[in-house]
Amino acid sequence: MIIGNFKKTDEGTFRGAIHTLTLNLEVAIEPVAEKKGEKAPDYRITTGHTELGAAWKETSGAGNVYLSVRLDDPALPSSISCALVKTSTQLGYSLVWERQRKAKASGASAEF
Repeated sequence: MIIGNFKKTDEGTFRGAIHTLTLNLEVAIEPVAEKKGEKAPDYRITTGHTELGAAWKETSGAGNVYLSVRLDDPALPSSISCALVKTSTQLGYSLVWERQRKAKASGASAEF
């Protein structure tokens, strides 16, 4: 599910909006000038003066580069993991979220 759309600036910042049933935010995803360690985020995510999350550069099995995004807020029951991926439009990126699926118990029948 696409929850946001972004454009990349010449400075390497992504600017756009996140829209869900509970979030409606203008957001900036800005590169971290100096990482403080190997596991430190590559990007900080902000809305106004408030930090909303972080992102790390990743490469898919198919060789596509994307950002692994973690959004968090005290109002959320838990953090949100999603991915910022390139779209077919020039300079366009989509923030994609997918609900974690629970593993099926072995031998369980499929009922609904």
